[in-house]
Amino acid sequence: MALKIKHKEVEFGIGDRIKVFQRIKEGDKTRVAFFDGMVLAIKGETGRKMFTVRRIGEAAIGIERIFPVDLPTIEKIEVIKKGTKGVKRAKLYYTRNKAPKEIDKIYWRSNAREKSKLQKEVKTSKKVKKTKTSKAKK
Repeated sequence: MALKIKHKEVEFGIGDRIKVFQRIKEGDKTRVAFFDGMVLAIKGETGRKMFTVRRIGEAAIGIERIFPVDLPTIEKIEVIKKGTKGVKRAKLYYTRNKAPKEIDKIYWRSNAREKSKLQKEVKTSKKVKKTKTSKAKK
């Protein structure tokens, strides 16, 4: 039950919005196509891990693809939006039945958690500065 996975120096996790670039061979020509969406699940053991990506296509139809991590046709993966910190579960299959506004709460929670951590760090650094200056004045 992994929440994060690494592919060629890029680390992404469940709830992240990613773009997967894949090399496709059609006859004697090759092209690079991308599939972007939210990571719903990471499955498998160390040697054969897979991740599921879901996006909303034409006419509001959900499209899911399962990619093995070691697939040689994957050129690169880009993380568009981080959402792992806002995730409360290991598998996000429940988002299939949710509206896009409800899914965006995942990203809101991750941003809120980051902001609260930053505010706590700022408060503690201000306290440290105050104690140092008060000792210096005496």
